[in-house]
Amino acid sequence: MEFHAWTTPGDFASGSGDGVFSLPGPRHGIVITRPAGTTTYHDPYLDTDRTYDYSTWTSPMHAPGFGATEVVASWNAQTPVGTWLKVELNATMEDGARTGWLDMGHWASGDTDIYRTSVSPVAAPYGRVDTDTFHTCAGRQVYAYQLRATLYRAGGTGSSPRLWRLGAFASAVPHRSSVSASEPGPASMAGIELRVPTYSQQIHAGQYPQWAGGGEAWCSPTSTQMVVEYWGAHPSEAQFAEVDPGYADPSVAIAARGTYDYAYRGTGNWPFNTGYAASYGLDAQVVQLRSLDDVERLVAAGIPVITSQAFDRGEVTGAEYRTDGHLWVVVGFTTTGDVIVNDPASPSGARVRHVYHRHQVENVWLRTSWTRTDGSTGHGSGGVAYLVKPPFKRLPPVADPANPTW
Repeated sequence: MEFHAWTTPGDFASGSGDGVFSLPGPRHGIVITRPAGTTTYHDPYLDTDRTYDYSTWTSPMHAPGFGATEVVASWNAQTPVGTWLKVELNATMEDGARTGWLDMGHWASGDTDIYRTSVSPVAAPYGRVDTDTFHTCAGRQVYAYQLRATLYRAGGTGSSPRLWRLGAFASAVPHRSSVSASEPGPASMAGIELRVPTYSQQIHAGQYPQWAGGGEAWCSPTSTQMVVEYWGAHPSEAQFAEVDPGYADPSVAIAARGTYDYAYRGTGNWPFNTGYAASYGLDAQVVQLRSLDDVERLVAAGIPVITSQAFDRGEVTGAEYRTDGHLWVVVGFTTTGDVIVNDPASPSGARVRHVYHRHQVENVWLRTSWTRTDGSTGHGSGGVAYLVKPPFKRLPPVADPANPTW
């Protein structure tokens, strides 16, 4: 597995821009200058047709150094009112054929211009996009890929999205129903526990059915909001004013609205969650990690990690529920190596903190499939995680620089 991103002026200069300008300085990114063209966008959920000027930036082709079976793109941008962006993937397969440009999502931080949505195109015989992930067909592999961002602004206006990070992880995780436990590392040795806010998704059950209705459906934005606020970022007063004043923890409802995918009809789209976090000026990316060794490195550096796992009831002692896909925040490790988790699937914020057994957590997070107790097949993320941090905070060195995971 490998993560690669284009983030600096030099990175953007290495690609091909049409109507964009690379702002000087780190993290300043690219904006629309002279539009490359004008188009009418039909929003199938708002049922509107609006005219937008657009410009594009296309990355160089990037080769991860192995044959990948999954690619997940993520991006960091700010989209003022009247603007949005689209991200596409073009993969080169093992035989040199290309998939052509595959739509990985239409995104804006707000929902007044477009309703953000995944598209999930099929690229037979090479693979298909499932919401946020390009999966290859059996026997096919991605040997290189490039990304393209199209920036849109309302026709005739001078505003622009600002894109400062565009990247992807590529991986070839083998099918595995169990994994071996890793040994405790630096965060365990020091008994580190980060002071991440504790929010429960369950207290929101039944709220805002237009954004999936809280409860079980809101694990991803609840986890994302915990980490956003850990770094001192908060929604604006205007955003708070739009939440029912009778609801507790209103920032969780704001996060659910800010991550909702109208095609998926849920808030669990991975890059939409990191995109939401980045709208606060944070750096955020979807990655795939090798083991809790990686998580320990990050936690020891002061960076909480949001992980994606699935499991049957009883597989994680203390988490007495089953889930086809759930996100929580790893906030620390005990001195014996067990995992301290802010689990939003808890009845209240006061009961969000849990200590889960190391091997159980690692197993349900890293595996790709397993047989459920009812005989059906469950599918895991293979180690997917969100990394969210402010720009001044450096990520720790990766374990394998030849195959960086962040």
